[in-house]
Amino acid sequence: MRTRFILIHTSHAGNVGATARAMRTMGFDDLVLVAPRWDNVLRREETIQRASGALDVLEKARIVATLDEALDGLTHLCATAMVSRDFGPPTRAPREHFAGLVQEGGPQHVGLLFGSERFGMRNEDVYRCHVALSIPTAPDFGSLNLAAAVQLVAYEWRQALGGFEVRSAAPVTPPADAQAVTGMLAHWERSLVEIGFLDPAAPKKLMPRLAQLFNRAQPTMEEIHILRGIAKAMAEKQPLRRS
Repeated sequence: MRTRFILIHTSHAGNVGATARAMRTMGFDDLVLVAPRWDNVLRREETIQRASGALDVLEKARIVATLDEALDGLTHLCATAMVSRDFGPPTRAPREHFAGLVQEGGPQHVGLLFGSERFGMRNEDVYRCHVALSIPTAPDFGSLNLAAAVQLVAYEWRQALGGFEVRSAAPVTPPADAQAVTGMLAHWERSLVEIGFLDPAAPKKLMPRLAQLFNRAQPTMEEIHILRGIAKAMAEKQPLRRS
């Protein structure tokens, strides 16, 4: 599904840049500004700085004079409004509404509309939409920054569409095999005996418990080498025993 983010009468250049960043992190790049305060808002220094590298979104963004121009080609319109309108569309949480859209097959081109920082969306603009999205917030404080609202809605929409896979910061290393773990445990047993920590005549349950611990930990081969190095160092550093 194609998605367009529409900012209506935006007054702060920083919010435009932050919106571009929020969109880009969720994989969206269709941004339209309706009569923003600054004609050159897409080139203002504050906009570029707050975009934090999402310059491709700013380069592709369009500025139009009316909402009609911004809605061209859209088939499903979502207003963002914290306060329900008496004669407006149904009010739903983004997650609930987006899940329903995807399950139904969804429209071909979705528009997400955001009002000005000071006044939100006008009633007549909300009335044109199929739904009013309301982000659940604390009952006594529902004030959200414009770019923060864009980020939340963009995230919920992306999750409904399937989301992105979480990437591990470090490469996944397979655990060592059972033979390596057994050899390491035997090495530890010898060292523990040598330093006097383990009495071979009365070992109790020490080694089985260590075996359980390392099996739960699933150490890698590199970690096995480290553990064997520790066992070797323990034995070499043992104090001389007095006869």
